[in-house]
This record gives sequence, C-alpha cells and structure tokens, in this order.
Amino acid sequence: MTEQTLTEEPVRAGDPEAAAEPAPVPAEAPGKPRKSRRPILLGIARWTAAVLVCGGVGTGAALGITAMERTDVPGLATASDGRWEYPRLTLPALPQGAPRPYTDGNDGEIHHADLRKLLLPAPVGATADPKLNGGWAGADSYPALLKESDRGAVKAYLADSALRHVAARGWTTPDGTTTRIHLLRFSSVAFAEDLKDEVTREVFQGDRLPAGVESAKIDMSVQDIDVSDLSVYAYQEEEPHGAEQTRWAYIQAGDTLAVVTQTRKGGTLTVPFQQTVALQAQLLG
Repeated sequence: MTEQTLTEEPVRAGDPEAAAEPAPVPAEAPGKPRKSRRPILLGIARWTAAVLVCGGVGTGAALGITAMERTDVPGLATASDGRWEYPRLTLPALPQGAPRPYTDGNDGEIHHADLRKLLLPAPVGATADPKLNGGWAGADSYPALLKESDRGAVKAYLADSALRHVAARGWTTPDGTTTRIHLLRFSSVAFAEDLKDEVTREVFQGDRLPAGVESAKIDMSVQDIDVSDLSVYAYQEEEPHGAEQTRWAYIQAGDTLAVVTQTRKGGTLTVPFQQTVALQAQLLG
C-alpha cells in the first residue's frame, strides 16, 4: 500500500495578495471569555489525532499538506476510486512574527493568514462558481444556503457576534457535484465554537437544514479524518430525497468555522465528500 503526499510549493512573503489586509465584515462585538472545549455534542463523535508538526519558521515559509493513508482519507485523484485531482496544496505565508494556530504563543487559536488563502482550491476540471470565486463574501452568503425560515436566526447571530471575515469558493465537477465552502472567521474562538454548537444542536433537532433538505442523519464517512485540535461534524440528507441529495460538514478550527456543502442530482458521492472535507480540515489545522 502506497502513501500519497501533496508536495510543497514555496509561497512568497512579498506576494501582495497573500499579505493583503482583509476587508472586514461589519459588526464587531466584544469578545467573550474562552470556553473549555467540549469533547462530544449530543452523541456526535469528535475525531482528533496527529497533526503536522512544524518547526519555527519565519515569514514567507510554506508548509506542505500531507494526505493521509490512501485507504483512510483520499488525497489526489485516482481513476479507480472516484477521487478528485486537486492542485498541490501549501499553507500561505504569515505576517512577520505571527504564529500559526495551535502553536506556542497562539493560545487564542487565531488564523493570522489571509483567510482566502486557506480555502481549498477547486479540483482539476471543475467549473468555478463566479459568485463564490475564492474571495471575500458577504455575511449573507452562508445563510443563503439554509432554508428561508432559518436564515433570520443565523443572520442575527452573525450580526451580534464578532464576525470578522467570510471567504467562500464554489465549483461544479464533471460528475455533477456542486461544492460550496464557506470560511467564517470570528474575533474569538468562543464565537466560532458557539455557532458550531448551535448549528449542530439545531440539526440534531431537525432545524437549520440546507435548503431543500427535510431530514438528515449523521454522515459517518468522515470519522477517519483525524486532524488534531479540530472538530468535524458531518451530515447527509436522508432518503427519500428530491432530485438532488445534500451532504454538509462543519469544521471548527479555532477562531474559524468552515462549512462544506455538496449537492448532486441523484445522490451525493462519498469519496469526493470525504476527500474535500479532509483536505479543507488540513488547511485549517
């Protein structure tokens, strides 16, 4: 059995796009005291294990993202198992002296890198969504994915919380799968964790579902995604469903909550969903 590795690609610290100051989303609120992390919410497992361990590096250093064991988490595409082929992935450069999350000196688990650079790129052959092109998105971008009856409550939370930035990317692959990824970064890990707790609790109760979804169940296909310090919660639309089926996942990584949503006519595919969630989690870890 072979192990596939996503190779490193240097990132220039002087790249103006990588170092650009993000345009903030309005609505700042005072931070709340950081809460202790809860290991399990309503019986949903939290999977954590080894994470990439990196030595001290200065501005301009890039870190390669390593795919997991081939039988555990898909990395690059192979024709036999339905994986998508992604470009080489590297972590973006940091501002001078800024630590990466989950390292000494970053107790707040803050992502100092440009949030847009932490979005998973579209796989080879995908058609990009012109509205979710990997840039900044408005605060209404994520709530727009939900049922109309649930959007108001989420919008109110985002307005009241210390939401700093939203970045989003979307694409459609030749197999008919439409993927949308939203990264919501708050000024405090407490706000990101609170939103994660709220949405997972509401999904458990049958609310806060994506538009068109009537009922959902826990998606166990991501249980082998092991990235330390992150919480991953995944769901899939139960059958019988309409013309399309939806899967989605929440990845809570320090001050950032990622939402990965996939829809496909006839039914979503397990391997691309697992692969996409795994690689996005690694970029945030």
